[in-house]
Amino acid sequence: MNLSDSRTAGQPAFPLARLSAAEAVFNAIRVDIESGLVPVGSKLSSEATLAQQYGVSRSVIREALRSCTALGLTVTKTGKGTFVVANKVANDLTLGQYSARDLTEARPHIEIPAAGLAAERRTDEELDTLRQIMAAMATETDPESWVALDSTFHAAIARASGNKVFESVVADIRDALAHQSETLNMVADRQHASDIEHQHILAAIESGSADNARTAMARHLEAVGQALDSILNK
Repeated sequence: MNLSDSRTAGQPAFPLARLSAAEAVFNAIRVDIESGLVPVGSKLSSEATLAQQYGVSRSVIREALRSCTALGLTVTKTGKGTFVVANKVANDLTLGQYSARDLTEARPHIEIPAAGLAAERRTDEELDTLRQIMAAMATETDPESWVALDSTFHAAIARASGNKVFESVVADIRDALAHQSETLNMVADRQHASDIEHQHILAAIESGSADNARTAMARHLEAVGQALDSILNK
């Protein structure tokens, strides 16, 4: 079934035309699972079959399935496929080797002071890198590419802090940050809000105000936390 069709297998009550391809596929699969049309214990069709069914690329299918896994609805077993393990969202998101709760608890202790130090210590070259990343994010229409830029932006701030511990920690959680951002964009439509919050962080770093940079980063992380709560408490 192609995404250009007016209805999907789960017949979700939302206009697919307004959504990205990955978001539309994710929503369709989620509706099928939560409605019981695809029951717990069943195996989803292969990536190739789903790609043909929805008329999208396999990379789009993988993106959608990662969000299903992050929400605790499915588990993908290498060489065996993706299986439905729950019909409602888990109490926490699985983001690679970390959980959303892990990130929510740790990030303020790392990224808020890192942003403040970046405002005080960033070089002209590091500031230019941050500007280039932000410019690319503002015009990026591919969700997967935007997610990669998002995690790159946070890693660049940690690097600009001049603190090797902050830089190393953010580099270590970078994949988890990308998974979280990808899921929030699909489920909570966070991309535009994140762009605005990132612009405030960059402006504070540009101005050299450590206080403003810490405040802007704190507000961004708080908004992310609220979006996560809205998903998990549904």
